[in-house]
Amino acid sequence: MLNFAIQTAREAGRVLAEKFGRVLEVSNKGDIDLVTESDLAAEKLIVERIRSYYPRHRVLAEESGVTDADGGEASEYKWIIDPLDGTTNYAHGYPVFCVSIALEHKGRIVVGVIYDPTRDELFAAERGEGATLNARRIRVSETDNLNRALLCTGFPYDVRERGEFARHFTNFIMHAQAVRRDGSAALDLAYVAAGRFDGFWEEGLRPWDVAAGVLLVEEAGGRVTHYDGTPFDTYTPPIAASNGLLHEEMLRVLAL
Repeated sequence: MLNFAIQTAREAGRVLAEKFGRVLEVSNKGDIDLVTESDLAAEKLIVERIRSYYPRHRVLAEESGVTDADGGEASEYKWIIDPLDGTTNYAHGYPVFCVSIALEHKGRIVVGVIYDPTRDELFAAERGEGATLNARRIRVSETDNLNRALLCTGFPYDVRERGEFARHFTNFIMHAQAVRRDGSAALDLAYVAAGRFDGFWEEGLRPWDVAAGVLLVEEAGGRVTHYDGTPFDTYTPPIAASNGLLHEEMLRVLAL
């Protein structure tokens, strides 16, 4: 199933790459949240491939929601898909976006793939088998002091209604070496897994934003929890992810 997810992510990524930089049909799902024709085309490709190869599996996709197989018992497998994470970036021609595909089995993520077509970087993980970037093993960073840490975060779509977000952002700027905001939570988590970022936090995310990335971080030796340190639930934000060495420091800052 990992190889299937890898191949499918690459094919969906080609759809995104072919349309990137062109005039697109863009619509609004909310005041800020966008959807483009590329989101829809990539999601259609992914869902059709799943239906062809795994017709009994359930699917949770950003644009079409939850779909079940026709007839029969509900499957223990569910694919969690973000066909284009970083839609706002994509719509503006900013080359930071990706395809994210995860597979859940009995409520546990067992496969995660994130593909960045602009850099041809494919991050992949299978539970218990480690994490890779373009088939080479990756590990989280060894930074053990928040003062030397490069962190990343994202701005929730309802940021204007979240006073605690501004407080967290300010506190991390004061305690970390630097903070970045690139606009793709899936890529942010992949970069934590690869040791490019030392930690990540964000609130207001959805399952398709984090499912694959969380598995990547864990399989690369990192740690993922809620802000209070309790075990992370894919369906319940917020999320704090790190190389593990910085995790307690990050949680203390989040508690300020």
